[in-house]
Amino acid sequence: MDTEESMSVLTWEQVSRLDEVLSEAVPVHGRGNFPTLEVRLKDIVARVRSRLESSGIQVKDVRLNGSTASHVLVQDMGWSYKDLDVIFRVDLPHEAEFRLIKDVVLGTLLDFLPEGVNKEKITAMTLKEAYVQKLVKVNTEQDRWSLISLSNNNGRNVELKFVDSIRRQFEFSVDSFQIFLDSVLAFYEVAQSPMTETSHPVVHGESMYGDFSMALSHLRNKLIATKRPEEIRGGGLLKYCNLLVRDFQPSSEEEFKGLERYMCSRFFIDFPDIGEQQRKVEAYLQSHFIGEEKSKYDYLMILRRVVNESTVCLMGHERRQTLHLISLMAFRVLAEQNAIPDASCVTCYYQPAPYVRDHNFSNYYVANQNIPTWLPCN
Repeated sequence: MDTEESMSVLTWEQVSRLDEVLSEAVPVHGRGNFPTLEVRLKDIVARVRSRLESSGIQVKDVRLNGSTASHVLVQDMGWSYKDLDVIFRVDLPHEAEFRLIKDVVLGTLLDFLPEGVNKEKITAMTLKEAYVQKLVKVNTEQDRWSLISLSNNNGRNVELKFVDSIRRQFEFSVDSFQIFLDSVLAFYEVAQSPMTETSHPVVHGESMYGDFSMALSHLRNKLIATKRPEEIRGGGLLKYCNLLVRDFQPSSEEEFKGLERYMCSRFFIDFPDIGEQQRKVEAYLQSHFIGEEKSKYDYLMILRRVVNESTVCLMGHERRQTLHLISLMAFRVLAEQNAIPDASCVTCYYQPAPYVRDHNFSNYYVANQNIPTWLPCN
């Protein structure tokens, strides 16, 4: 990768937007009787970095990642950013470093508890149960990283990722951006006044896709492009359909017919069991469509079309199982929204598959096999 091509200096408008993201108070919601924490990203990142280095873990750099970085670069990209995804680049040679990082993050949460709370009686395990939505550790020969995701009921989780090595850091060019935060954090430490156009730090961004200008053009023009989708866990299929439902278009229609086949093949390699497929799709819907419930049905219909048109690696009955599953999930989405249309505008294709067991369905929809799975006429 050519470093110069993959890097760029942010404009003042972009730096200003970054400042807003880092300075915004984000609620971290506690479970049970635990209070909501008001966390500013710049505060928790600075404190975690400082305590890691005091504990002997050197932080090489800190980066803003994912949809939030894309939002900083191009504000009106057709969707609101979700998770606040921050990467700390560190060395993780042993299990001890993983444990230390977890203890540091959980200990930092104590700083954000309201006054009057007796912090001495609150253990790290208690904080994990109260505020952590997801805790992930990957320790293999090629991938060494951990993730601590702090809960937000509106889907805007604070996600702190500690990366030693990771094979694949993006799915598509439009989500390949990382913004270096070190100069901004240094500015906050010494600045006596807010940022202005004439007084702000130089901030660099990088595209892990390789060509920053091209990736930024894809983002501005809502174009879908990727490299080697067979390397992406799940093939990038679910994210690809998410981009389609938000009016992104393939940069090359002919090329993406082939890429869709790669995506589907990798998805079914990684998730061969119908139960795994159901859990994966439902988890994706839950984490990516909070507050956008009306888009869920359109998303599932796009997913169904791509699977139907581009799946070449499954036996006929396996393919039908997956199509049954997606259609049943779409039926549930409309049922939950009380949006089932008039019967004159419904085309029946098949009965709900008896092997689908979803405890989130009402007993009526699961048990009554006379209710067809359906799609609109158009």
